[in-house]
Amino acid sequence: MKKYQINCPYCGSPAICRPASTVYGNAVRVKGTYLYLCSRWPACDSYVSAHKKDHRPMGTLANGNLRHKRILAHRALDDLQKSRHMDKWAVYLWLQGKLNLSESQMHIGMFSEDMCDRVIAVCQQNISKHKKAA
Repeated sequence: MKKYQINCPYCGSPAICRPASTVYGNAVRVKGTYLYLCSRWPACDSYVSAHKKDHRPMGTLANGNLRHKRILAHRALDDLQKSRHMDKWAVYLWLQGKLNLSESQMHIGMFSEDMCDRVIAVCQQNISKHKKAA
């Protein structure tokens, strides 16, 4: 398994790959999953999930506020997908065009709070516009 060297964007400390149970306890949903935690955790509350297959970070380390915004951005995309009866890939292509991003930039795990706010806004605008037209 390749080791990934990443640093915390908040305090500069190195991140360490640890079982998700370190943060979430022994919940069934976290068995076999990993997180990159700031080595100062829990004093510095930043972390990001790792891919199950190769333990590659799924994005940048995020504090509680940013993690929450990323969850809301994912929910907004899910709501758009359901309300417009779109495939997931189609929603991501639509959003990529709306935000003028390349394919490599189109990953919520890399987004800032501001970018998450933009995602939420454009999704909600589209849902609202579609409801008015119906």
